[in-house]
Amino acid sequence: MTRLAALLLLTLTACAGPSDAASPGTTTVDACRPAVKGFAVTADADGKPLPTATPTEHQKAPHTITGPSTATLTDHGIHPVESTQEPKLPVEVKSCDGKQVQVKDVSRIIPVDLYGTLSEIVFSLGLGDKVVGRDTSTGFPEAAKLPKVTPSAHDLNAEAILALDPTVVLTDKSIGPPEVLEQLRASGVAVVFFDDARTMDGLPSQVRAVAAALGVPERGEELVRRTQGEIVKALTLAPRGGTPLRMTFLYIRGTAGVYLMSGPGSGADAMIKSIGGVDTGTDIGLTKPFVPLTSEALIRSQPDVIIVMTEGLKSIKGVEGLVKLPGIAQTPAGRNRRVIDMFDSDLLGFGPRTGRTVEALAKAVYLP
Repeated sequence: MTRLAALLLLTLTACAGPSDAASPGTTTVDACRPAVKGFAVTADADGKPLPTATPTEHQKAPHTITGPSTATLTDHGIHPVESTQEPKLPVEVKSCDGKQVQVKDVSRIIPVDLYGTLSEIVFSLGLGDKVVGRDTSTGFPEAAKLPKVTPSAHDLNAEAILALDPTVVLTDKSIGPPEVLEQLRASGVAVVFFDDARTMDGLPSQVRAVAAALGVPERGEELVRRTQGEIVKALTLAPRGGTPLRMTFLYIRGTAGVYLMSGPGSGADAMIKSIGGVDTGTDIGLTKPFVPLTSEALIRSQPDVIIVMTEGLKSIKGVEGLVKLPGIAQTPAGRNRRVIDMFDSDLLGFGPRTGRTVEALAKAVYLP
């Protein structure tokens, strides 16, 4: 099993969120506070019901749709918040790995995690010009020319990072190995761990924690407000009433022999819920974010829709290769070729572009 697959099997437990300022001249941030209730599926942050859009014929009868679709963001770019606030430093951070870290300089930032989420947040905060390196999953255009510090899939390389002379490294437990991050700390680099859970409710806390750790909490609040508005708007695309579609997310890397089915805490469950679907992994009683795929679990799940990452689908030669996997043909999704693929770094990022992700996924499912 690849390192990426092994990381996906981890139970995600850390939490994030900033705390109030403490000592004079120094802000104190707790990067591991529990997530606050953020984005509900049926109501906005103030508890008001979401507006109901006039459903199309497909939305009225989603079970009648057949064939594959690709969920594509209409805009992959990063749009930084407009702010003149300069970073207020130093910041004392209680890192999510239990260490106390002082951030004194944000002139050379390296954000790294399994999904590119931290890079997306930093760029959206308007600090993209201070980012000097990226991970493999950071795929938006603004970061394309940055050097990778994960030359081997998703494994961090200490030499590649140190060569960029970073002043602060932002990360979480989804990426490693841990020895590299300890080596960076031993070299004098400030390394801050954040929440690695993939939930809609955790997004505001994550943005606030990163913004506060970098000394720009006001920018964080503005980014949360904007992201919330985009998500609430996208949630209106999910149909109300009727029998919801049963959806299964599969993490597949055919070339590496990795076939996993998602369950609670995977991040895919939150995305499925946000577009009005039933996450079959949760529904059949899975207790881990990812488990090895079996034909028995698939047949028990009976998904109407199967969601996969685009590169994963390519690795098994497309939809035709997918339906040949044991158990797929015995499901409504397999019989109807109802397979939705989405670009790898978009689907589970849970960053500031989440509203666009929800919108693209909903359109692929209900408006193919």
